[in-house]
Amino acid sequence: MASEGAVVGEVYSGKVLKIKPFGAIVSLPNSAPGLVHISQIANGFIQNVGDVLNIGDEVDVRVVENDVSTGKISLSMKDVPQRVDLFNNDNEGVGDYDDGESYYYDPPVISAASAASFEEKFKSWQKLSNERIAGINRRNKRNKRR
Repeated sequence: MASEGAVVGEVYSGKVLKIKPFGAIVSLPNSAPGLVHISQIANGFIQNVGDVLNIGDEVDVRVVENDVSTGKISLSMKDVPQRVDLFNNDNEGVGDYDDGESYYYDPPVISAASAASFEEKFKSWQKLSNERIAGINRRNKRNKRR
């Protein structure tokens, strides 16, 4: 199978072949195309994959899972530095000339040892959210009294 060429944990450079509502299909060298799920494209919330990626974009991806029996390859862009073109037409005001320069940016990387479990993160988020809602409710109550 063509998916045997993709090694889990390795970083590959590929081209975005298709944009789907749930992610992007990326070609891999010497392997079958893989899926970058919408949750694995960036560290923040993404409403629409097309807001971040376009067909034909060159991206660096890490192989998260390679199921040889089904031929499905799962990819991630989250912890992989991406090449960004400073002087493309989308970055107005960045530069008035095109010398072909670009740079790499490193998204924040959280090591597995320092990352909290999902449950801990959820509890922390829930507490913060409840505190914010309580503050909004108190403020609304005060404003209604006036």
